[in-house]
Amino acid sequence: MPELLEAFRRVAEASAFSSGPYVRRFEEEFATFCGSTYAVGMGSGTDSLWMTLMALGIGPGDEVITVPNGFVATVEAITLCGARPVFVDVDEKTFTLNVQQLDRAITLRTQAIIPVHLFGQMADMDPILAIARRYGTPVIEEASQAHGATQNHRRAGSMGVAGCFSFYPGKNLGAFGEAGATVTDEPDLKARLDMLRDHGQTAKHLHSTVGYNARMDEIQAAVLSVKLKYLQEGNEARRRMAQFYDEQLADEPRVLCPQVAPGNLHAYHIYAVRVKDRDGVMNRMARHGVQCGVHYPVPIHLQRAYQFLGLRAGSFPVAERCAREFLSLPIHPGLEPEQARYVVDCLKESLAESAIPSRVAALQH
Repeated sequence: MPELLEAFRRVAEASAFSSGPYVRRFEEEFATFCGSTYAVGMGSGTDSLWMTLMALGIGPGDEVITVPNGFVATVEAITLCGARPVFVDVDEKTFTLNVQQLDRAITLRTQAIIPVHLFGQMADMDPILAIARRYGTPVIEEASQAHGATQNHRRAGSMGVAGCFSFYPGKNLGAFGEAGATVTDEPDLKARLDMLRDHGQTAKHLHSTVGYNARMDEIQAAVLSVKLKYLQEGNEARRRMAQFYDEQLADEPRVLCPQVAPGNLHAYHIYAVRVKDRDGVMNRMARHGVQCGVHYPVPIHLQRAYQFLGLRAGSFPVAERCAREFLSLPIHPGLEPEQARYVVDCLKESLAESAIPSRVAALQH
């Protein structure tokens, strides 16, 4: 806390509130952390996705492939560009884009692919990138839940043409409000992002295109610079907690724990298990004082806002099944071992009170 208060003081005394030295400093630090050449600070993760799509020239008549089981902001960014989202179902084990279904989703209108690194685990990037190269299609990593995650020793955000991050306060790296960033190795893309986020300016009072106000605040950048120093430590604490849950639930046949794909280092923004009677189990745990979460109960293609796509229940069975069964257990660096033990005990007790078949196979229908 003293470091954060000092960061506030420095920003206030310098009257540096927008697009100044603290944003530039954080951009350099975060680019280095991700193993990328550039980072462009944004007002939010949604801004990061939207501006990146705009900078790549994606607009009306184009299609962008993504998954239906993440937060709606990914698809909102596509829609805000005037493009059409095209969904691919997810893998049963990792909950990320099913590479086996990607090829047949690509059309002549496909202008980008956005794999979502859901819950802190990276999608299977090598085959995704190989398919994208075959069609000359850029890949944008949606890494808003994967700060510090790796795949084959490469950081989330560094493998596609760009990686988009949210720093919403609840994230592994969270600001004191809204903030986001795009990382990239492409100087031309970086220049377009700089311009678009600042009202289309190439220099002060010179507007080369219609842009937006999507800048990162200096106070958020200063906070993020402080918190970035502790991200690795926090992620390690999350992994230890996830390992504890894995071990304690290994003998519970009514729970499917998250699986980590080979080569992946999970950031565990969320630890989501799959259970039958999810809502009943969650309500019983709440009565014991354990508040769990649900991410995300309604897949995007079934949201009212996206009815115009003409998709129905059953279109993406794995994503829909996961949406019914996901239960997010408490996980954060400050969770004490005795608290985690209590979570496990309450989960097992709540499962025992439910008429749930005691076979994992029942989850894999």
